[in-house]
Amino acid sequence: MLDVRSNTDSGLLSRILNSSFDWDTTDMSIMLLAKLSKPLYGAARIVINSLHIKGDLQLMPILDGKAILYSFVSIPELRIGVAFGSGESQSLPATELPGVSSWLVKLFTETLVKTVVEPRRRCFSLSPVNLRKKAVGGVIYVSVIAVSQITRTALKGSPFRRQQSDTMNSAAEDQLVKDLQTFVEVELEELTRRTNVKPGPSPKWDSTFNMVLHDNTGTLKFNLYGGSPGSVNYDHLASCEIKLKYAEDDSTTFWAVGHDSSVIAKHAKFCGEEVEMNVPFEGINSGELLVRVVLKEWQFSDGSHSLNRFSRSSQQSIYGSTNSLSRTGRKIYITVVEAKDIPRKDRPGKYEPYVKLQYGKTVQRTRALPQTTNPVWNQKFEFEEIGGGEDLKLKCLFEEAFIDENIGIARVNLEGLVDGAVKDVWVPLEKANSGELRLQIETVRMDDADGSKGLMRVSGNGWIELILIEARDLVAADLRGTSDPYVRVQYGNMKRKTKVMYKTLNPQWNQTLEFPEDGSPLVLQVKDHNAILAASSIGDCVVEYHRLPPNQVYDKWIPLQGVKKGEIHVQITRKFPELQRGTSVDSDSSSVKAQTISTQMKQLLIKLQSLAVDADTEGMSTALSELESLEDTQEEYMLQLETERTVLLNKINELGQELLNSSTFTTMSSSC
Repeated sequence: MLDVRSNTDSGLLSRILNSSFDWDTTDMSIMLLAKLSKPLYGAARIVINSLHIKGDLQLMPILDGKAILYSFVSIPELRIGVAFGSGESQSLPATELPGVSSWLVKLFTETLVKTVVEPRRRCFSLSPVNLRKKAVGGVIYVSVIAVSQITRTALKGSPFRRQQSDTMNSAAEDQLVKDLQTFVEVELEELTRRTNVKPGPSPKWDSTFNMVLHDNTGTLKFNLYGGSPGSVNYDHLASCEIKLKYAEDDSTTFWAVGHDSSVIAKHAKFCGEEVEMNVPFEGINSGELLVRVVLKEWQFSDGSHSLNRFSRSSQQSIYGSTNSLSRTGRKIYITVVEAKDIPRKDRPGKYEPYVKLQYGKTVQRTRALPQTTNPVWNQKFEFEEIGGGEDLKLKCLFEEAFIDENIGIARVNLEGLVDGAVKDVWVPLEKANSGELRLQIETVRMDDADGSKGLMRVSGNGWIELILIEARDLVAADLRGTSDPYVRVQYGNMKRKTKVMYKTLNPQWNQTLEFPEDGSPLVLQVKDHNAILAASSIGDCVVEYHRLPPNQVYDKWIPLQGVKKGEIHVQITRKFPELQRGTSVDSDSSSVKAQTISTQMKQLLIKLQSLAVDADTEGMSTALSELESLEDTQEEYMLQLETERTVLLNKINELGQELLNSSTFTTMSSSC
């Protein structure tokens, strides 16, 4: 039964559709694994196999029919069917556990009340065009502009007002409002930011925050806090929300609860379009928050993203680019440039911030910088690209003597990055009130289409020249606060080491070492010399050289791994005779390239067999991607050989025809 009624709001006629909603389904199976405490110690499998929801549903068209808001008028009836099983990892018999059904009903009901019971509303888009893209995240700029007049009636019943005398007269209450100190806290998922404290009943901030969304829909929550002048503690006065959702035509819908549960709705037709909303606070009788929101970009499941149409050429994204999909066979270089507005520690003492990076199973970190909330690291890290949408996880910490203190976290989607393009982005810290990290992200493909990889891997006459220049800020291995550092270099089966520099944390070696190039990893181990005991490690690193062009010097500071600080300064050159820098493909280089492809394929097949035995599905997926890339390289190489064969045969035919013509002409001349 569908009931249609009219509702007038601010002079505009809108239509609200009321309908009874009764949904009963058994076509579902949701399994939960519960760990139980006494008296039922153990694990139990709980399967939700039926769900019944009954209530009155309200539908409200908005934005001239571009979307519909829907919600339950009141809390709906809810029944959940639960089955209990045993087996696998379950340690309890297949019996029904008391209270589980009622607990699940309570949990589901609370979720419905917070999301889809009046005045909380969900949005269904009615876009005229469906681009068939799945949005999985976005970048949002939120500007908190000002709060309109806060009256004394607005503070009645608030914790701040209850702290004052209940017998205050009107003049005293008016003065209380004038002396009020307020700030606004903005929440989006686990990301929070706050404005500065401003005085008076109509504070103005105009503070803009860079925020990140990890879904196609989200809720911006604004919490208003207040206190008296000089107060340390601030009480929560009120809050309001703005919800947003990606629409299938690449636009964005914003909506909020207005006065008397009315609707405030805005529509951004494209990324970069600013939306301004005056949203009333829900917890007080007066006062509105003026907010401006700009959805800078949406990121999609295929690695592409929609850009601000006004700055398409210069847009920098933490989500990559539209031009290329993520695939293995590339190196990702992450430079942690700097940070700003890192929150200070709650307690006195030194604070030395550093950043820990995790990509897949690889974990690296920057050095710790003393006594600064705006550190500049400029440290570059290298990772092997992982397929499957693996995020780069960042954690900012203060270095401590025993347990480091967490400042905030962030994550960056690395899909869709373009080869050779450097992305310079600011990433906000989550679980922190302030703070952003600046990253520069670059991807480099190891098998360039122009065949440069084959030239770079040519061995026989080439060698590696490594100059170990110096190190800085090494950890102290001795009790006297110094070290006696030297470097041990391992290249394949060959090992070399530098001289020992005594009693220093900033040694200078300036030693040159050479190795015949065979593609082996180049590993540097910085050690502390000890005349009696075994040398102790004070850091190590791997020098990447495979992608370097021949006969060009590469100068780099490399952070040491396995220790809290320390860097080593090296210069590396891939030396090749001038004769081998030609572009022609002779028989020797062709045979080397064919042999290299064949060897790599054999190694990958052996690796796949080993991964299959270990049932490592993730490793098998990565290895198969590498094999597909290698097959593409082989196909291109075979096509190149076939082209050269055709050209050569044509030349031979031409030469044979010329010889035949020349022979015929000579015979005719002699017979004459």
